[in-house]
Amino acid sequence: MIVAKFVLVALLGYLMGAIPFALIIGKLMAGIDISKHGSGNLGGTNVLRVLGFKAGALTMALDLVKAFVPVLLAKFIIGDSVLYIAGFPLNWQWGQAITALMVMVGHNWSVYIKFRGGKGAAAYFGSWFAIFPVAALFGGIILIVTVLLSRYMSLGSILGSLSILCFFIVLTVVDVSPPVYLVYSVVAAALIIYQHRSNISRLQAGTENRMGRGRVG
Repeated sequence: MIVAKFVLVALLGYLMGAIPFALIIGKLMAGIDISKHGSGNLGGTNVLRVLGFKAGALTMALDLVKAFVPVLLAKFIIGDSVLYIAGFPLNWQWGQAITALMVMVGHNWSVYIKFRGGKGAAAYFGSWFAIFPVAALFGGIILIVTVLLSRYMSLGSILGSLSILCFFIVLTVVDVSPPVYLVYSVVAAALIIYQHRSNISRLQAGTENRMGRGRVG
């Protein structure tokens, strides 16, 4: 029964995370397949570049929500149950972290669209609003400041995720937060950096697109 709860929240996270809002918004608001325009990435940034602020902001908001909802639900579904694996206890906090990671996996490799997807940054921040809102705000501020100064959304996403990782290193060392949050922030930051590997190459080469300089097609 306890195992079933963890399987349920992981599956819920993946299936909700896999909802391709970028594709849906592109179809509804402009009648286009967003994967065939701009960078081809199925995320809010590409929608923003191709279709403008309104469509981009809506996509990002929906990507935040699709992470927030299942991760929040995981806490109540797991409840006081504890799953022991090789003597190690997994409580609702682990349930939330597992759910959050599965949201990111779903977003990046969606079963609904032949395992294509985005890069997971919005889903990542959305999960922290459900788990530890201060972390989401801290990372979000770093992201926004980076984008305002550099106009590189990819750099903002990477530095935002790394700032949350640093945040939890400190909180874990001073014993303010449980180690599970640090574990999640490490794995998620690694996933975000991996998904941005082409952006990192372009940043190094000086060819990365800046915000406000996108194009359709």
